[in-house]
Amino acid sequence: MSTNQDRRAFLKGTTAAAAAVLTGAALPRGASAETLAAMPDGLPNNPRTQDAMPTRNLGKTGYKVGIFSLGGQAALERPDNAAVAVPIIHRALDLGVNYLDTSSIYGGPMRWSERYVGEVMKTRRSEAFVATKTKERTREGSMRMIDESLKLLNTDHVDLWQLHDIGTMKDINAIFAPGGAIEALVAMQEQKVVRYLGVTGHFRPDALVEALHRHDFDCILMALNAADPHHFTFQEQLLPLAVEKQMGIIGMKIPGRGRLLSTWTPPSLEAQKHSWEGMVLAPTPGTLTMREAIGYTLSRPVSTIIVGCDSIAQLEENVQIARDFTPYNDQQMAALATKAEPVSKPSLFFRFYDHDNA
Repeated sequence: MSTNQDRRAFLKGTTAAAAAVLTGAALPRGASAETLAAMPDGLPNNPRTQDAMPTRNLGKTGYKVGIFSLGGQAALERPDNAAVAVPIIHRALDLGVNYLDTSSIYGGPMRWSERYVGEVMKTRRSEAFVATKTKERTREGSMRMIDESLKLLNTDHVDLWQLHDIGTMKDINAIFAPGGAIEALVAMQEQKVVRYLGVTGHFRPDALVEALHRHDFDCILMALNAADPHHFTFQEQLLPLAVEKQMGIIGMKIPGRGRLLSTWTPPSLEAQKHSWEGMVLAPTPGTLTMREAIGYTLSRPVSTIIVGCDSIAQLEENVQIARDFTPYNDQQMAALATKAEPVSKPSLFFRFYDHDNA
């Protein structure tokens, strides 16, 4: 995989069968005793996961992650929304979800997402692999972030700590400069405050590729949906590189904030203009079902996907889709990408804003 041509060839043949091999394969349901015996000491264990959905290796961590995981946005980032958000998290664990995503910036300065996850972690910490993030680019700023994250999450350690939203070389230069955020990540891992380190991004692939060359991260969280091939694709260089490095690969932005879905009702264009300056406007609904959107990403070599949910019903539907997942072949994947093309730009709105000034 030393050339772009090799990577393109790799991706063209990366259907579900290849994805299963590259991510450790979906483990058979009912194999929980064997799986638990192989689980590294101290890692969380949700005993429901094996019977709930297929699992895959989270890279080289040794963790067997369910292919559907709960994202920390949607209901989980809304202010004063504990009555909705906390039951969603509890229900996710009850349904076998064993990976929870959150961030120090979800929910604004009050960090509502971490607060809601922390409320559940008071009693169920051993059942969930908890991932959070720092958007800070300095060592000092990131140390403050992890200190507050631990308090809000009601835990003495985080399973995965990630550099949030790496978009441009400006981020890279700050993170890896003397006194940069990477120093905080490495120090916290050495002190066993965090188990694993990761990067996240959804803007453009180049800076993320550079991050993977600069440090041996354990995991990467990347935007990967059926619209991806049409604009600044992550699948030509970034995804094959992450596979080559045997990283845990977490897919996000699966329905593009709903814009990829045929069931999505667009707000008025005026309302869209006011929601985010520079937002790519979406005048029409999307073109895919949620089953197609989830199936597309799970048919790539990812370990799991994260999806934020607005309700327990939405969560249950997504878990059922994961439970019933059947990999798409190359022809089906190409057809889904073609079907997504008319709404690809609004579904990838996060690749078109002014990242450095956002």
